[in-house]
Amino acid sequence: MKSIFPFVFLMLLIQQAFSQHQATDTWPDGSPMSDWFRDYSKVKVEDLGKAYRITDFGVKADPSLLQTVQIQQLIDQAAADGGGVIVIPKGTFLSGALFFKPKTHLHLEEGAVLKGSDDIANYPKIPSRMEGQNLDYFAALVNAYGVDGFTISGKGTIDGNGLKFWDAFWKRREEDPNCTNLEVSRPRLVFIWKSKDVQLQDVKLINAGFWSSHYYQCENVKILDLTITSPHAPVKAPSTDAIDLDVVNNVLIKGCYLAVNDDAIALKGGKGPWADQDPNNGENTHILIEDSEFGFCHAALTAGSEAIHNKNVIMRNIKVQDAVRLLWLKMRPDTPQHYEYITVENISGQAHSMIYVKPWTQFFDLKGRQDVPLSYSDHITMRNIDLDCEIFFDVAITEHDRLADFTFENLEIQANKPDFNPEIVDGFQVKNVRVNGKKIQ
Repeated sequence: MKSIFPFVFLMLLIQQAFSQHQATDTWPDGSPMSDWFRDYSKVKVEDLGKAYRITDFGVKADPSLLQTVQIQQLIDQAAADGGGVIVIPKGTFLSGALFFKPKTHLHLEEGAVLKGSDDIANYPKIPSRMEGQNLDYFAALVNAYGVDGFTISGKGTIDGNGLKFWDAFWKRREEDPNCTNLEVSRPRLVFIWKSKDVQLQDVKLINAGFWSSHYYQCENVKILDLTITSPHAPVKAPSTDAIDLDVVNNVLIKGCYLAVNDDAIALKGGKGPWADQDPNNGENTHILIEDSEFGFCHAALTAGSEAIHNKNVIMRNIKVQDAVRLLWLKMRPDTPQHYEYITVENISGQAHSMIYVKPWTQFFDLKGRQDVPLSYSDHITMRNIDLDCEIFFDVAITEHDRLADFTFENLEIQANKPDFNPEIVDGFQVKNVRVNGKKIQ
């Protein structure tokens, strides 16, 4: 029987660390965290302007009746009238792509379901952003382009109705095991682009055809108490990332439950041998993930596979169950990358690998560049962690990867494969780390 002493000791350390964080929060590079990250207040539907309850305007709660045009007309009317909130009442409403305008919002009452059409023809192909590149792609079910202050609220559900899209993907994969994600036409659930002061709260995002929620070139995004799920069994919902952060600054993810058949939270930002010179790409900075729970996912937190710079990221006070990886640093050999000042702390639960750092070679292309871009990961801290896993230190790099300044502190790990090689990192601090009850240096 596993002794409870290490766990009790760890909980005391976590409580002490939590109290310190509450008093003086700083980012991993030592810079101060703004008070914006300590404001968890929810938007109130009555403060969002005139309410446009869709059933008051002839929209019917009929899951077999496509009503994209009617709902879009209400959004357009609200925008023309100076703004307001589109209210989805209890019932199921079928729609294709919807485009929210400045000063418009979405609210789903408890029992409400906004259900996406499973016909890709109902998602127009428009200028977009997918997999680290700007291109024409299918609109999401809910879209907000340049909508500062946009909110999605309520206890209802946005359902991507993704089964048909998943089946199409796996059929194509059987035909060609090397097919890319973009070869199969699938819509995302939520896409928000070039918007500030965005808040999503309380809603459920389920069964996405592709990524569940994608935020590109946004600033000041709060994601509070969301449930985001797509199945991994018996049907696998491919590429249904819960939250994709793509060239964003200031993001708070708090009180969420995420369980999807891909990465739970992925930090993106561009790919390719000259990605750091493309003005469409950029860094993700000041990301705080806390007080959340992760079910099945390929990784709780992933840097990559399309990312050039991630800095000042904290994931803390987290429970993981059935994650393939807790932290995944994807070192892409065709892209210049720098992952720095990332802290993962106050974690309990189970994952296949605690940390996974390896080259990501799927679909990479140097596009004629003769030298291979270097990838860097440094100032990576993992502390106050009690984890059962298959592999403790799942790290293997190439001559094109540079790892430096890692810290493991206060770790209580049970692992079937406890091997640890600190020499792979230039500057590795190990403090109070126990694997299978044995202290390691």
